[in-house]
Amino acid sequence: MSFRIEHRLGVPAPAHAVWDVLKEIEQWPQWCGLYPAVSGVLRIGGTISVVEQFPGADPATLRPTILDWVPDSQILWKASSSRGFIKRTRYFEIEALTDTGCVVSNGEIYTGFATRYVSRQRRRAIQAAFAAFNEGLKARVLAAA
Repeated sequence: MSFRIEHRLGVPAPAHAVWDVLKEIEQWPQWCGLYPAVSGVLRIGGTISVVEQFPGADPATLRPTILDWVPDSQILWKASSSRGFIKRTRYFEIEALTDTGCVVSNGEIYTGFATRYVSRQRRRAIQAAFAAFNEGLKARVLAAA
């Protein structure tokens, strides 16, 4: 079984302005409650350390592997949870629409045996956290402009 949770948001700023904020992963805790601690370097095949705090859940430390990153476009990582019974592919994408506007998507694809036990309430909390991430990113980008 698998499922995806995603949030998309329009940002009235160029893709490179969004990327300038998104690529600074160690700064995420300043504007994003979902990740109260992030450290490491974006390097394909490398790992980073992420403390993840979904609403209503205890914080969890992940060591995701960076699958890909493309300036002005995307960050993609993989991680696992529930003792490896859930595989997670996390993505942050920037789609340029014009020179002064883009769409930001962030989401996660869940696969594995234990995904059937992820409740609707938990999925709603994840969706809300992804929406808050995008709103925080947008606010940070606009404040920097």
